[in-house]
Amino acid sequence: MADTTVLLVGHGSREPGANAELEALVSAFRAAHPELRVEVAYIELARPLVAEALDALAPETRRIVVMPLFLFASGHVKNDLPLAVDAARTRFPATEILVAPCLGVHPALVSIAWDRAAPSIPEEPAARARTLLLVVGRGSSDPDANGDFCKIARLIGEGRGLLTVDPTFLGISAPKTPQSLELVARMRPDRLVVLPYLLFAGRLVAKLEAEMQQFSARHPWIRASVTSHLGQDARLLSLIEERVNSALSKTALLPCDTCQYRAPIGAIANQVGGLRALLYSARHTFTHSQTQMPLHLHKPLKKHVLVCGNADCAERGSGAVLDLLRRTVKNAGRTRDIKITRTSCMGRCGEGPAVAVYPDGVWYRGVRPADAGEIVREHLLEDRLVARLVDDVLQ
Repeated sequence: MADTTVLLVGHGSREPGANAELEALVSAFRAAHPELRVEVAYIELARPLVAEALDALAPETRRIVVMPLFLFASGHVKNDLPLAVDAARTRFPATEILVAPCLGVHPALVSIAWDRAAPSIPEEPAARARTLLLVVGRGSSDPDANGDFCKIARLIGEGRGLLTVDPTFLGISAPKTPQSLELVARMRPDRLVVLPYLLFAGRLVAKLEAEMQQFSARHPWIRASVTSHLGQDARLLSLIEERVNSALSKTALLPCDTCQYRAPIGAIANQVGGLRALLYSARHTFTHSQTQMPLHLHKPLKKHVLVCGNADCAERGSGAVLDLLRRTVKNAGRTRDIKITRTSCMGRCGEGPAVAVYPDGVWYRGVRPADAGEIVREHLLEDRLVARLVDDVLQ
């Protein structure tokens, strides 16, 4: 009879390739731990199911460690797996059945994810500052899982000098990938790197690649690329071993996996060490009472409207256009997030008055005072272009 068996549990897929990738990971873990019996089971869509595997293994081993190969503690980890384990404990009281934590938020996974994205991200700081990283997760109905995913997306990009790092979901949760891609297009990065934060390939990766092909066709001026998913990695095998050992030792530690004083995270300054933590605590206590919020806090502008005030446009009535735009915005109560600015020549002489709306990049020409109210109502408040006045749309 075997002393300890590790049962690695995956979700299961209708795609044989995804199951084969999981089973290759199981084989690698088995090869690294000849002292253990290592088997595989699935929550759904593939065999053996967890209950079937436990029924087969329990009579043949003294102890089973069930290790969920899930990135986050979603409903399957919180509901389906415990139900199957509790039922097996009732049927086989002589066999000890332990459940390890899921993979969770851990520096090893942050490191793997960054290594998948890094080849697509420029080294030069200015180019990197114009690069957006979109981290794509599966999506869950469980708020803890979604929250942990957003946390790890942030950790992946921490200190990397990128334009921004945004989390998005392929399904179930919002924002979904198509919504996020539309927002990305409006931010106008030079480069978009899409990172599938998934353990294995399958239908979700294929779906993401199809969405990115459509995005690139609509926005060819953004250099977009999709990285590989997480996949098998020596650091992943070490993390599985760590989670299995935590179950065997029956320990519940502080959440130190991503604490900057106990583990290096991303590219931020190395703060590891008890002394640094102590100094931070002392400094925070000393300065807390001296800090206060700035007196003048303003939300960022949603629209900035530029009105040409140079001689040619002024002769055509741009002053009246400027005044009416400001008055209509004020009457709408939107002066905090819509700003109207008079500019010098905007290079549209003979076609004015010229009006430009940013960040939309929409330029209007031949704008008359009678058009000002329509521009405010339709474009500034409702995001609908006044098509008859459009001169150009700058991307």
